[in-house]
Amino acid sequence: MPLFRGQHLSKGYGGSAVVDDLSLHIDAGECLGMIGPNGAGKTTTIRMCLGLVAPDAGHIQAFGLPIPQQAQEAKKRIGVVTQFDSLDPDFSCAENLRVYGRYFGLPKATIDERVPRLLEFAALQAKAKAKPGELSGGMKRRLSLARALINDPDLLLLDEPTTGLDPQARHLMWERLHQLLQQGKAILLTTHFMDEAERLCDRLLVLDHGRQIAEGTPRGLIANLLESDVVEVYGEGAYAVADQHRHLAQRVEHSGETVFFYLREPQPLLQALAAHPGLRTLHRPANLEDLFLKLTGRQIRDDA
Repeated sequence: MPLFRGQHLSKGYGGSAVVDDLSLHIDAGECLGMIGPNGAGKTTTIRMCLGLVAPDAGHIQAFGLPIPQQAQEAKKRIGVVTQFDSLDPDFSCAENLRVYGRYFGLPKATIDERVPRLLEFAALQAKAKAKPGELSGGMKRRLSLARALINDPDLLLLDEPTTGLDPQARHLMWERLHQLLQQGKAILLTTHFMDEAERLCDRLLVLDHGRQIAEGTPRGLIANLLESDVVEVYGEGAYAVADQHRHLAQRVEHSGETVFFYLREPQPLLQALAAHPGLRTLHRPANLEDLFLKLTGRQIRDDA
């Protein structure tokens, strides 16, 4: 039986569907990723999973307990990292963990044992007495993750946990999340970083306008829904060259000054492009970002 299951979930505001007939499940030791444009329904889904808002339709169970009816009991086994840090600025790193542990009613001896271990896990041993205002963005996110682990949860809900981090901080966060998965913890992750989704997630749900439009493993989705190769062409005259050689590709898309050729046999196109030395080209395998753009479009969405 999955640790967590949501069946046919729907939620609307002001007559508009934010989540529309969405089903998902998460097993122990699995990372399930939800990706989609702004306004796709990811954060609303997380809020329903936590019992913060009730679905208009559908059913949610965490550890066999109905949500939101028994959300209080279920949340004893859930850890949460939200999009925005909610650390207490008046408490030190260690105190933030201690206070959060008391929210769960943990015995003092248990908190005393876990706090140093979690600070070490977050690579914050040297910052135990520092307050959040003294920390970098990456340190704050790691502290938020450590705080979410104070109750030793079986399920983590992470809403864009690495937004705003530099590459080094993101890689350290990924390393820590991999460790948690190896310990058997389950993770529900939302992210806008396609490389993060591909690195961490065992399965992906692709959402758009509140509906699930694809599901599968990252590599499986790429293999099944995309051409194998991409050739990017940019520079003066790229659009004219695209019109001349578009018959050599399965799909051709434009974004800014760049033309994207999606194809399965790249050599004929690469040979043809060699006759245009003034253009710059990049030949690469198709990736999750290509899938995201194919399924949800290249148009910028307003935040929602």
